[in-house]
Amino acid sequence: MNDVHVRYWPGDPARPALALHCMMGTSSYWRPIADRLGSRIDLRGFDMPGHGRSPAWEAQPGVDFHTAVTRIAAGMIDRPLDLIGHSIGATVALRIAVGAPEAVRSLTLIEPVLFAALPSDHPERDARVALLRALIAEGRSMDAVAGFLDRWGGAGGLPAMPKTVHPTLARQIELVLDSNDALAHDTARILRDGGLEAIDAPVMLIAGSDSPPEMALIVDALAERLADVGRATVPGASHMLPLTHPAEVAGLIAANLDRA
Repeated sequence: MNDVHVRYWPGDPARPALALHCMMGTSSYWRPIADRLGSRIDLRGFDMPGHGRSPAWEAQPGVDFHTAVTRIAAGMIDRPLDLIGHSIGATVALRIAVGAPEAVRSLTLIEPVLFAALPSDHPERDARVALLRALIAEGRSMDAVAGFLDRWGGAGGLPAMPKTVHPTLARQIELVLDSNDALAHDTARILRDGGLEAIDAPVMLIAGSDSPPEMALIVDALAERLADVGRATVPGASHMLPLTHPAEVAGLIAANLDRA
């Protein structure tokens, strides 16, 4: 699927950059961050399949959602660039950096939901998706959406979302299930021996102080294996900090750009 909707914020042509959004988000939420970065980077973002203005996700034999998004993102890279990702987008960015470290000039990972990095007995590796799967099987897709947004969404959760987008959210919750093997069981082998260690670009790991507690464990596990890593916690922020705290996030991205 190469006909995704692309947004572009022009800047320094010598600093190409790509930003990858979260599940149930769109690339439009990078605009306030792009505005604050000014012309420092030549930034592109795209709406993942089934999101924003991109076509609906169509399952492909042997290709899960995470792999499809990774292929789309990798297809937009033709020289080393600054790679920025949030949530599932951060895990896609990390997957690209592990697979082709020479393609990444700097790597900024905001709340990377790579649950496979948690201890093997941590309940969030599978319990969250087991509950969603059970609700969907019972025909309670919107209850599944509500639970997902309560934990990982913005302020107000589902009640804050207009009812006109409920059908889209009901379709998108299926993509959470389709991504689970990559995120919880590392079928993409992001955590393989020597993979994270091979990234020589500067990495910035960003989390919100009020995010679910497993996020700190994921960040700890990743940071231990990265050669050149900075860490930052944004006070008062939760998982959707690119939307709620764009100034702080932009400042931290800028700091990582300076390190490259």
